[in-house]
Amino acid sequence: MAAESENSNCNAWAARDPSGVLSPYSFNRRAVQSNDVALKIIYCGVCYADVAWTRNVLNDSKYPLVPGHEIAGVVTQVGADVKGFKVGDHVGVGTYVNSCRDCENCNSSLENHCPKAVYTFNGIDTDGTVTMGGYSTHIVVHARYCFQIPDGYPLAKAAPLLCAGITVYTPMMRHNMNQPGKSLGVIGLGGLGHMAVKFGKAFGLKVTVFSTSESKRDEAINLLGADNFVISSDTQQMESLKNSLHFIVDTASGDHPFDPFLSLLKAGGVMTVVGSPSEIKMQPASLILGARTLSGSLVGGTKDIQEMVNFCAANKIYPKIEVIRIDYINEALARLVNRDVKYRFVIDIENSFK
Repeated sequence: MAAESENSNCNAWAARDPSGVLSPYSFNRRAVQSNDVALKIIYCGVCYADVAWTRNVLNDSKYPLVPGHEIAGVVTQVGADVKGFKVGDHVGVGTYVNSCRDCENCNSSLENHCPKAVYTFNGIDTDGTVTMGGYSTHIVVHARYCFQIPDGYPLAKAAPLLCAGITVYTPMMRHNMNQPGKSLGVIGLGGLGHMAVKFGKAFGLKVTVFSTSESKRDEAINLLGADNFVISSDTQQMESLKNSLHFIVDTASGDHPFDPFLSLLKAGGVMTVVGSPSEIKMQPASLILGARTLSGSLVGGTKDIQEMVNFCAANKIYPKIEVIRIDYINEALARLVNRDVKYRFVIDIENSFK
Protein backbone atom coordinates (compact mmCIF):
# COMPACT_ATOMS: atom_id res chain seq x y z
CA MET A 1 0.00 0.00 0.00
CA ALA A 2 1.24 3.48 -0.83
CA ALA A 3 2.78 5.25 2.11
CA GLU A 4 2.49 8.92 2.97
CA SER A 5 5.85 10.58 3.45
CA GLU A 6 7.69 13.85 3.05
CA ASN A 7 9.29 12.50 -0.14
CA SER A 8 6.00 11.58 -1.86
CA ASN A 9 5.74 12.70 -5.48
CA CYS A 10 1.95 12.84 -5.87
CA ASN A 11 -0.57 14.95 -3.97
CA ALA A 12 -4.12 13.71 -3.64
CA TRP A 13 -7.25 13.46 -1.52
CA ALA A 14 -8.06 10.10 0.05
CA ALA A 15 -10.60 8.36 2.26
CA ARG A 16 -9.08 6.66 5.31
CA ASP A 17 -12.06 4.61 6.51
CA PRO A 18 -15.67 3.65 5.61
CA SER A 19 -16.96 7.08 6.63
CA GLY A 20 -15.88 8.01 3.12
CA VAL A 21 -14.62 11.41 4.25
CA LEU A 22 -11.75 12.55 2.03
CA SER A 23 -8.82 14.71 3.09
CA PRO A 24 -5.36 15.63 1.75
CA TYR A 25 -2.93 12.76 1.21
CA SER A 26 0.36 12.20 -0.58
CA PHE A 27 2.02 9.08 -1.97
CA ASN A 28 4.50 7.91 -4.58
CA ARG A 29 3.54 7.09 -8.15
CA ARG A 30 5.72 4.48 -9.83
CA ALA A 31 8.44 5.46 -12.28
CA VAL A 32 7.63 5.56 -16.00
CA GLN A 33 8.43 2.25 -17.72
CA SER A 34 9.14 1.70 -21.43
CA ASN A 35 5.45 1.35 -22.39
CA ASP A 36 4.04 3.93 -20.00
CA VAL A 37 2.57 7.39 -20.32
CA ALA A 38 2.73 9.90 -17.45
CA LEU A 39 0.18 12.67 -17.39
CA LYS A 40 -0.53 15.73 -15.34
CA ILE A 41 -4.16 15.46 -14.30
CA ILE A 42 -6.10 18.61 -15.16
CA TYR A 43 -9.66 17.44 -14.48
CA CYS A 44 -11.30 14.38 -12.92
CA GLY A 45 -14.98 13.53 -13.10
CA VAL A 46 -16.92 12.36 -10.05
CA CYS A 47 -18.73 9.02 -10.41
CA TYR A 48 -21.03 7.12 -8.04
CA ALA A 49 -18.28 4.50 -7.92
CA ASP A 50 -16.29 7.05 -5.91
CA VAL A 51 -19.04 6.98 -3.29
CA ALA A 52 -19.30 3.20 -3.29
CA TRP A 53 -15.63 2.49 -2.71
CA THR A 54 -14.79 5.34 -0.38
CA ARG A 55 -17.66 4.13 1.83
CA ASN A 56 -16.78 0.42 1.46
CA VAL A 57 -20.20 -0.47 0.05
CA LEU A 58 -18.81 -3.64 -1.54
CA ASN A 59 -16.70 -4.56 1.50
CA ASP A 60 -13.46 -4.63 -0.47
CA SER A 61 -12.11 -1.09 -0.05
CA LYS A 62 -8.38 -0.75 0.59
CA TYR A 63 -7.55 2.33 2.64
CA PRO A 64 -6.18 4.92 2.19
CA LEU A 65 -8.25 5.09 -0.99
CA VAL A 66 -7.81 7.73 -3.70
CA PRO A 67 -10.88 7.56 -6.00
CA GLY A 68 -11.48 8.95 -9.48
CA HIS A 69 -11.63 7.19 -12.85
CA GLU A 70 -12.72 9.91 -15.27
CA ILE A 71 -9.32 11.48 -15.86
CA ALA A 72 -8.33 14.14 -18.39
CA GLY A 73 -4.87 15.63 -18.54
CA VAL A 74 -1.69 16.45 -20.45
CA VAL A 75 1.17 14.06 -21.23
CA THR A 76 4.37 14.95 -19.37
CA GLN A 77 6.53 11.91 -20.19
CA VAL A 78 6.43 8.84 -22.43
CA GLY A 79 8.33 5.58 -22.21
CA ALA A 80 10.96 4.63 -24.79
CA ASP A 81 8.67 2.17 -26.60
CA VAL A 82 5.54 4.34 -26.71
CA LYS A 83 4.49 5.25 -30.25
CA GLY A 84 1.10 6.95 -30.14
CA PHE A 85 1.69 9.73 -27.61
CA LYS A 86 4.02 12.67 -27.13
CA VAL A 87 4.62 15.26 -24.43
CA GLY A 88 1.88 17.90 -24.51
CA ASP A 89 -0.88 15.66 -25.89
CA HIS A 90 -4.32 15.90 -24.32
CA VAL A 91 -5.28 12.45 -23.06
CA GLY A 92 -7.75 10.58 -20.91
CA VAL A 93 -7.70 7.57 -18.58
CA GLY A 94 -10.85 5.66 -17.70
CA THR A 95 -11.99 2.97 -15.31
CA TYR A 96 -9.14 0.48 -15.78
CA VAL A 97 -5.36 0.79 -16.18
CA ASN A 98 -4.24 -2.74 -16.91
CA SER A 99 -5.30 -6.20 -18.12
CA CYS A 100 -3.56 -9.44 -19.05
CA ARG A 101 -3.31 -8.40 -22.76
CA ASP A 102 -3.37 -12.04 -23.81
CA CYS A 103 -6.84 -13.49 -23.20
CA GLU A 104 -9.70 -13.77 -25.68
CA ASN A 105 -11.26 -10.55 -24.41
CA CYS A 106 -8.03 -8.55 -24.55
CA ASN A 107 -7.31 -9.86 -28.05
CA SER A 108 -10.78 -8.65 -29.09
CA SER A 109 -10.32 -5.14 -27.62
CA LEU A 110 -12.67 -6.02 -24.78
CA GLU A 111 -10.13 -5.38 -22.05
CA ASN A 112 -12.90 -4.26 -19.68
CA HIS A 113 -14.02 -7.91 -19.55
CA CYS A 114 -10.55 -9.33 -18.94
CA PRO A 115 -10.58 -11.52 -15.79
CA LYS A 116 -7.36 -9.79 -14.75
CA ALA A 117 -8.43 -6.22 -15.51
CA VAL A 118 -7.03 -3.73 -12.99
CA TYR A 119 -9.29 -0.88 -11.94
CA THR A 120 -7.92 2.66 -11.88
CA PHE A 121 -8.37 2.83 -8.11
CA ASN A 122 -8.68 0.21 -5.38
CA GLY A 123 -7.21 -2.44 -7.69
CA ILE A 124 -4.06 -4.52 -7.35
CA ASP A 125 -1.61 -3.76 -10.13
CA THR A 126 0.85 -6.25 -11.58
CA ASP A 127 3.58 -5.05 -9.22
CA GLY A 128 1.40 -5.73 -6.19
CA THR A 129 0.64 -2.11 -5.34
CA VAL A 130 -2.84 -0.68 -4.81
CA THR A 131 -3.94 1.59 -7.64
CA MET A 132 -4.74 5.21 -6.78
CA GLY A 133 -7.18 7.23 -8.88
CA GLY A 134 -7.62 10.65 -10.37
CA TYR A 135 -8.25 12.76 -7.28
CA SER A 136 -4.50 13.39 -7.57
CA THR A 137 -1.97 15.53 -9.39
CA HIS A 138 -0.63 12.96 -11.86
CA ILE A 139 -0.84 9.33 -12.92
CA VAL A 140 1.32 6.80 -14.77
CA VAL A 141 -0.38 4.21 -17.00
CA HIS A 142 0.47 1.74 -19.74
CA ALA A 143 -0.10 3.45 -23.10
CA ARG A 144 -2.75 0.88 -24.08
CA TYR A 145 -5.12 2.30 -21.46
CA CYS A 146 -4.56 5.97 -22.34
CA PHE A 147 -6.71 7.76 -24.94
CA GLN A 148 -6.16 10.71 -27.22
CA ILE A 149 -8.50 13.65 -26.68
CA PRO A 150 -8.75 15.55 -29.99
CA ASP A 151 -7.51 19.12 -30.12
CA GLY A 152 -10.20 21.62 -29.29
CA TYR A 153 -12.32 19.30 -27.16
CA PRO A 154 -12.58 20.88 -23.67
CA LEU A 155 -10.65 18.79 -21.16
CA ALA A 156 -13.19 19.44 -18.39
CA LYS A 157 -15.96 17.98 -20.56
CA ALA A 158 -13.79 15.13 -21.79
CA ALA A 159 -13.40 13.67 -18.29
CA PRO A 160 -16.98 12.27 -17.93
CA LEU A 161 -16.71 10.55 -21.30
CA LEU A 162 -14.24 8.06 -19.81
CA CYS A 163 -16.93 6.43 -17.65
CA ALA A 164 -20.40 7.96 -18.07
CA GLY A 165 -20.03 8.39 -21.81
CA ILE A 166 -18.58 4.99 -22.65
CA THR A 167 -20.99 3.18 -20.32
CA VAL A 168 -23.94 4.11 -22.53
CA TYR A 169 -22.14 4.34 -25.87
CA THR A 170 -20.89 0.73 -25.78
CA PRO A 171 -24.29 -1.03 -25.53
CA MET A 172 -25.89 1.45 -27.92
CA MET A 173 -23.36 0.51 -30.58
CA ARG A 174 -23.44 -3.21 -29.76
CA HIS A 175 -27.21 -3.32 -30.23
CA ASN A 176 -27.23 -1.08 -33.31
CA MET A 177 -29.03 1.80 -31.64
CA ASN A 178 -27.48 4.18 -34.16
CA GLN A 179 -30.20 3.75 -36.80
CA PRO A 180 -31.78 7.11 -37.69
CA GLY A 181 -35.53 7.26 -37.36
CA LYS A 182 -35.85 4.53 -34.76
CA SER A 183 -37.10 5.13 -31.21
CA LEU A 184 -35.14 5.11 -27.94
CA GLY A 185 -36.31 5.23 -24.35
CA VAL A 186 -33.91 6.46 -21.66
CA ILE A 187 -34.70 5.60 -18.04
CA GLY A 188 -33.19 8.13 -15.64
CA LEU A 189 -31.62 11.50 -16.40
CA GLY A 190 -28.42 11.63 -14.37
CA GLY A 191 -24.81 11.45 -15.49
CA LEU A 192 -25.40 8.35 -17.62
CA GLY A 193 -28.92 9.16 -18.76
CA HIS A 194 -28.17 12.59 -20.13
CA MET A 195 -25.33 11.12 -22.21
CA ALA A 196 -27.68 8.45 -23.58
CA VAL A 197 -30.04 11.22 -24.66
CA LYS A 198 -27.20 13.11 -26.34
CA PHE A 199 -25.98 10.03 -28.20
CA GLY A 200 -29.54 9.12 -29.18
CA LYS A 201 -30.13 12.51 -30.75
CA ALA A 202 -26.74 12.41 -32.49
CA PHE A 203 -27.71 9.01 -33.96
CA GLY A 204 -30.97 10.48 -35.28
CA LEU A 205 -33.28 8.62 -32.91
CA LYS A 206 -36.62 9.74 -31.50
CA VAL A 207 -35.84 9.91 -27.78
CA THR A 208 -38.28 9.50 -24.88
CA VAL A 209 -37.03 10.17 -21.33
CA PHE A 210 -38.59 8.28 -18.42
CA SER A 211 -38.28 9.78 -14.96
CA THR A 212 -40.01 9.75 -11.60
CA SER A 213 -39.54 13.51 -11.27
CA GLU A 214 -41.68 16.03 -13.14
CA SER A 215 -38.97 18.64 -12.45
CA LYS A 216 -36.78 16.95 -15.09
CA ARG A 217 -39.23 17.61 -17.94
CA ASP A 218 -37.98 21.05 -18.98
CA GLU A 219 -34.35 19.96 -18.94
CA ALA A 220 -35.04 16.78 -20.89
CA ILE A 221 -36.97 18.56 -23.63
CA ASN A 222 -35.44 22.03 -23.83
CA LEU A 223 -31.87 21.50 -22.64
CA LEU A 224 -31.10 18.02 -23.94
CA GLY A 225 -33.44 17.90 -26.91
CA ALA A 226 -35.50 14.83 -26.02
CA ASP A 227 -38.65 14.38 -28.09
CA ASN A 228 -40.88 13.15 -25.27
CA PHE A 229 -40.95 12.99 -21.48
CA VAL A 230 -42.91 10.45 -19.43
CA ILE A 231 -43.47 10.07 -15.70
CA SER A 232 -42.80 6.37 -15.30
CA SER A 233 -45.16 6.00 -12.32
CA ASP A 234 -48.10 7.26 -14.41
CA THR A 235 -49.72 4.02 -15.62
CA GLN A 236 -51.82 5.84 -18.22
CA GLN A 237 -48.79 7.47 -19.83
CA MET A 238 -46.92 4.17 -19.80
CA GLU A 239 -49.87 2.26 -21.25
CA SER A 240 -50.08 4.68 -24.17
CA LEU A 241 -46.53 3.77 -25.24
CA LYS A 242 -46.83 -0.02 -25.26
CA ASN A 243 -45.04 -1.70 -28.19
CA SER A 244 -43.71 1.64 -29.42
CA LEU A 245 -39.94 1.63 -28.76
CA HIS A 246 -37.13 -0.11 -30.61
CA PHE A 247 -34.59 0.37 -27.78
CA ILE A 248 -34.36 1.28 -24.09
CA VAL A 249 -31.26 2.27 -22.13
CA ASP A 250 -31.89 1.83 -18.40
CA THR A 251 -29.53 4.01 -16.34
CA ALA A 252 -31.50 3.90 -13.06
CA SER A 253 -29.65 2.58 -10.03
CA GLY A 254 -32.63 2.61 -7.69
CA ASP A 255 -34.90 -0.42 -7.56
CA HIS A 256 -37.72 -0.24 -10.09
CA PRO A 257 -40.10 -2.59 -11.93
CA PHE A 258 -38.95 -4.03 -15.25
CA ASP A 259 -42.12 -5.48 -16.74
CA PRO A 260 -43.75 -2.09 -17.45
CA PHE A 261 -40.68 -0.95 -19.40
CA LEU A 262 -40.21 -4.21 -21.30
CA SER A 263 -43.84 -3.94 -22.44
CA LEU A 264 -42.94 -0.69 -24.21
CA LEU A 265 -40.59 -2.47 -26.61
CA LYS A 266 -41.62 -3.46 -30.10
CA ALA A 267 -41.18 -7.07 -31.21
CA GLY A 268 -37.46 -7.82 -31.21
CA GLY A 269 -36.72 -4.72 -29.13
CA VAL A 270 -33.70 -4.44 -26.85
CA MET A 271 -33.43 -3.05 -23.32
CA THR A 272 -29.93 -2.67 -21.90
CA VAL A 273 -29.20 -2.18 -18.20
CA VAL A 274 -26.25 0.04 -17.23
CA GLY A 275 -27.44 1.13 -13.78
CA SER A 276 -27.13 -1.04 -10.69
CA PRO A 277 -30.44 -1.78 -8.96
CA SER A 278 -30.21 -4.34 -6.17
CA GLU A 279 -32.23 -6.86 -8.17
CA ILE A 280 -34.00 -7.42 -11.47
CA LYS A 281 -37.47 -8.96 -11.33
CA MET A 282 -39.62 -9.67 -14.36
CA GLN A 283 -42.09 -12.12 -15.80
CA PRO A 284 -40.62 -14.40 -18.48
CA ALA A 285 -43.56 -13.44 -20.69
CA SER A 286 -42.18 -9.89 -20.84
CA LEU A 287 -39.34 -11.28 -22.94
CA ILE A 288 -41.01 -14.22 -24.63
CA LEU A 289 -44.09 -12.37 -25.94
CA GLY A 290 -42.36 -10.14 -28.43
CA ALA A 291 -38.96 -11.84 -28.65
CA ARG A 292 -37.47 -9.03 -26.59
CA THR A 293 -33.91 -8.89 -25.27
CA LEU A 294 -32.70 -7.72 -21.87
CA SER A 295 -28.94 -7.17 -21.71
CA GLY A 296 -26.30 -5.61 -19.49
CA SER A 297 -23.13 -3.65 -20.13
CA LEU A 298 -20.13 -2.22 -18.29
CA VAL A 299 -17.97 0.57 -19.77
CA GLY A 300 -16.09 -0.52 -22.93
CA GLY A 301 -12.89 -1.81 -24.43
CA THR A 302 -10.01 0.39 -25.54
CA LYS A 303 -11.09 0.48 -29.19
CA ASP A 304 -14.63 1.54 -28.27
CA ILE A 305 -13.40 4.23 -25.87
CA GLN A 306 -11.22 5.94 -28.45
CA GLU A 307 -14.00 5.65 -31.04
CA MET A 308 -16.48 7.23 -28.62
CA VAL A 309 -14.16 10.13 -27.75
CA ASN A 310 -13.57 10.80 -31.45
CA PHE A 311 -17.32 10.63 -32.14
CA CYS A 312 -18.04 13.18 -29.40
CA ALA A 313 -15.38 15.53 -30.77
CA ALA A 314 -16.60 15.20 -34.36
CA ASN A 315 -20.25 15.74 -33.41
CA LYS A 316 -19.68 18.35 -30.70
CA ILE A 317 -21.27 16.20 -28.01
CA TYR A 318 -20.45 17.67 -24.59
CA PRO A 319 -21.52 16.40 -21.16
CA LYS A 320 -23.29 18.88 -18.91
CA ILE A 321 -20.94 19.48 -15.97
CA GLU A 322 -20.50 21.42 -12.75
CA VAL A 323 -16.84 22.21 -12.10
CA ILE A 324 -15.72 22.13 -8.47
CA ARG A 325 -12.49 22.33 -6.50
CA ILE A 326 -11.15 19.35 -4.59
CA ASP A 327 -11.87 20.92 -1.19
CA TYR A 328 -15.59 20.72 -2.05
CA ILE A 329 -15.48 17.00 -2.76
CA ASN A 330 -17.14 15.77 0.45
CA GLU A 331 -20.11 18.07 -0.16
CA ALA A 332 -20.18 17.00 -3.82
CA LEU A 333 -20.29 13.30 -2.94
CA ALA A 334 -23.14 13.97 -0.50
CA ARG A 335 -25.00 15.84 -3.24
CA LEU A 336 -24.36 12.97 -5.64
CA VAL A 337 -25.99 10.54 -3.19
CA ASN A 338 -28.95 12.92 -2.96
CA ARG A 339 -29.11 13.23 -6.78
CA ASP A 340 -28.43 16.94 -6.56
CA VAL A 341 -26.15 17.36 -9.58
CA LYS A 342 -26.70 18.43 -13.20
CA TYR A 343 -25.27 16.23 -14.55
CA ARG A 344 -21.67 15.44 -13.65
CA PHE A 345 -19.32 16.97 -11.12
CA VAL A 346 -15.83 17.54 -12.51
CA ILE A 347 -12.94 18.44 -10.21
CA ASP A 348 -10.55 21.18 -11.34
CA ILE A 349 -7.48 19.26 -10.22
CA GLU A 350 -4.91 21.64 -11.70
CA ASN A 351 -6.11 24.69 -9.78
CA SER A 352 -7.05 22.78 -6.64
CA PHE A 353 -3.46 21.80 -5.90
CA LYS A 354 -1.73 25.11 -6.68
